Amino acid sequence: MTAGPVVAGLLAGYGIAIPVGAVGAHLVAVAARSPWRTGAGAALGIATADGLYALLAVLGGAALVPLLAPVATPLRLGSALVLVALAAHSAGRAVRAYRGGTAPGQEFPPAPRRAFLAFLGITVLNPLTVLYFTALVLGGRPATGPAGATAFVLAAFAASASWQLLLAGTGTLLGRTVTGPRGRLATALASSALIVALAVGVVV
Repeated sequence: MTAGPVVAGLLAGYGIAIPVGAVGAHLVAVAARSPWRTGAGAALGIATADGLYALLAVLGGAALVPLLAPVATPLRLGSALVLVALAAHSAGRAVRAYRGGTAPGQEFPPAPRRAFLAFLGITVLNPLTVLYFTALVLGGRPATGPAGATAFVLAAFAASASWQLLLAGTGTLLGRTVTGPRGRLATALASSALIVALAVGVVV
């Protein structure tokens, strides 16, 4: 096996991970008000979804295209609704915590497993992720043979995981820097507004 599938997988993983969209913004916000383990769990949830789509890309090939096309619009709308609901929940939680005199998320931070499953589901529903790996399919099989396919999927997962963990670490540092109640409230509300704006952009 050559290094081609590994390089292709790394490029695919970083290609979908580095542009920070609504999911990345939400990851930073959650990590900022939660323990590091929670942020890491969320980051690995995103990377796992990217790895699953990479696996579908190498296994399904062009046969996936006619299956994805009819559900593209409902998937886009569903993703936008999920993101708006998350933004509203996050903003409401931050406001209630501020009025109660506590930092948002300190009372009941999500467990790492719950964060993993939540972000796995969000990323699976993200139409940008679907469209990105559909483009890989349309461009031809990114790897051939069991060894090449395995190397591609693992490299895509590793690339995505490394970047998402970096975002989670950034969020953790931000949370430690913005320690005041007003600062945490402003951070949570700004994040929620950004997520809503990006969700609207997905639909439009």
